[in-house]
Amino acid sequence: MPRAPGPAPRPLSELAALVAGEVLGDGAVLITGVAGLEQAGAGQLSFYGNQKYKAQLAASKAAAVLVGRDTPPSSGPVVYVRVDQPHLAFARIAQEFAPRRATTPGVSPQASVHLEARVAASAAVLPFATVARGAVVGERCVVGPGCVVAEGAVVGDDTVLVANVAVLERCLIGVRCLLHPGVVIGADGFGFAFDPSLPGHVKIPQTGIVRVEDDVEIGANSCVDRATTGETVIGRGSKIDNLVQVGHNSLVGAMSILCAQVGLSGSTELGTGVVLAGQVGVAGHLKIGDLAKVGAQSGVMSPVDDGATVLGAPAINAKDFLRSAALFARLPELNKTIRDLTRRLEALEQESKKP
Repeated sequence: MPRAPGPAPRPLSELAALVAGEVLGDGAVLITGVAGLEQAGAGQLSFYGNQKYKAQLAASKAAAVLVGRDTPPSSGPVVYVRVDQPHLAFARIAQEFAPRRATTPGVSPQASVHLEARVAASAAVLPFATVARGAVVGERCVVGPGCVVAEGAVVGDDTVLVANVAVLERCLIGVRCLLHPGVVIGADGFGFAFDPSLPGHVKIPQTGIVRVEDDVEIGANSCVDRATTGETVIGRGSKIDNLVQVGHNSLVGAMSILCAQVGLSGSTELGTGVVLAGQVGVAGHLKIGDLAKVGAQSGVMSPVDDGATVLGAPAINAKDFLRSAALFARLPELNKTIRDLTRRLEALEQESKKP
């Protein structure tokens, strides 16, 4: 899927206005793109949002840097732009310079579109993509190379399936979604019942669907399993990283973040704005409350309250875990102390028993 050339240079003052920024210096300087503090050079804009990067800020060769409202003026040639949230402002300006995917509406001769499928005239179906009977592809959608939109599936307006994405039977994708290569929506949930008389595992038919709401992004090679019955749901505005597994009948609340290699067992319920850091595993049939945060590599074995921050395996209150971790490093020393004290106590007891 080719990308169109990037946009023309923009005056810094114009970009600052997009993010309600205050320019401290020459607002006429032309910005050609964005980069990190260490990599940025002439014509590029960066951002500074954490004091641990103070040295990089001082050494940066960027043309301009987005900084917090309380940052003093630059003492060098770099122009500062004061904003409320430098990272957010950087994200918005970076979008202005991001190359757009160049696609031409229409169905490639090398694609397969069933006569009973509905593909909007403004959509693009690229080579080796398949749109099955009864499937719907909305306005301005892109169905990339090797993608499958299976029978009865619906892909909402302005959604992009980058490449080799499978949206399987009857699953629903909202508007303005972005599904990266290798995403699978609607593979069978992992459901089996053990029959000791065989012995063997008897498959439970997975007859539900997946519903992905609007403005969701799903990273490469992530899988969202269809429900046993009913729906597996990815809530509005949620962002899912690469290599994430969402089990059948799970509910991911709106605006949640699931980082790389997260795994949700079946019937997990995440509230609104939940953050699961990398490699978090969640046992099935649990609820994680609104705005809760789970630290990297944690194993969630019990429900998590609204707003809580937990860490560890099994996951506990993050502050308790950190205190425990500090003690863990001292266990050999503490064990030696306890053994010495035990021997001394035993000697005292023996001494006290003497006539």
